[in-house]
Amino acid sequence: MILYRTTEGAFVEREGRFTPLDDEWDAIFNRRGLGAHLERSAAAGRSAASLPRGASILPPIESQEVWAAGVTYERSRTARVAESKRAGGGTFYDRVYRAHRPELFFKATPHRVVGHQGVMHLRRDSAWMVPEPELTLAIGNRGRVIGYTVGNDLSCRDLEGENPLYLPQAKTFTGCAALGPGILVTGRALPRDTPIAVSIRRGGRRVFSGATELARMRKPLARLVSYLFRDNAFPLGCFLMTGTGVVPPDGFSLRRGDEVRITIPPIGTLVNRMG
Repeated sequence: MILYRTTEGAFVEREGRFTPLDDEWDAIFNRRGLGAHLERSAAAGRSAASLPRGASILPPIESQEVWAAGVTYERSRTARVAESKRAGGGTFYDRVYRAHRPELFFKATPHRVVGHQGVMHLRRDSAWMVPEPELTLAIGNRGRVIGYTVGNDLSCRDLEGENPLYLPQAKTFTGCAALGPGILVTGRALPRDTPIAVSIRRGGRRVFSGATELARMRKPLARLVSYLFRDNAFPLGCFLMTGTGVVPPDGFSLRRGDEVRITIPPIGTLVNRMG
C-alpha cells in the first residue's frame, strides 16, 4: 500500500484504488498498527480509480524532521575521500565507512522539503551540486520503521570538500531535500536486490544515469535507526535518508532546469526540477 499526502487530504492506494483517510497526517504517521488500519480503511469502500480531480501530491511530511546517513556505500566513500583530500579530510570518510557507528546528520525541517514534481533549489554559492538518490525510511515516534519513500539528498560537493565542517551548509538550505511521491507502508524489509536508479535530463536529453542496489549498502538499516534514536526523541516521527550509492562523475554539476528522476520499485518514481 502507498500512503499519499495531498491538497485534498491523505489517501491510501491499494491495488490501484485510492481511499481517503479522515485523520491528520501526523496522527496517521504515528498510529499504532498503521498497516492494519490502512487495510481496513481500503476495504471499507469509498475508493476511486484515481485521486480527486484537482488534488495535487504533497511531500509525505507534516511535522517530521529529516535526517540522513552518510558514507554507507563504497561509491560514496570514494567520492567523499576524493573531494576532501586537499582539505585533509579524506581519512575521516574512510574511517566512518568502516566504523560500527554511522555518520548521521540533520538534513531538513518540513519547510525545506519539496515533493514529487516540486522544484529543488541550487545554492548560489556552490558550483558543484549533485543529486543523491536515497532509500528513505519513514519512522514512527516509537522508533519503528513504518515504511519507505524515495529521497533526494541534494548536496554541494565543493562546500563539503573544501572543509568537512561546512557540511551543514552543503546539506541544509531551502529546497535541499525531496521526498515522495508517497510512503510504501509495509512491515516487511525490502529485498536486498531492490534497485535505486537515477536519471538526469537537460533540455530533453539524458546527461547522466546510474543505479545501485540495497545489497551494496555497508551498514544495516536497523543499525542506522538504532543510532538515530539513541538519546534522541522524535515525538512526531522522522525520516532517515540512508545514503547514496550513485554519484555523478567529477566535473558534473546540476544546472537550473535539469530534471532528476529517482526510481525505487515498488515505491515509485520521484521527479524534481532544479531551480
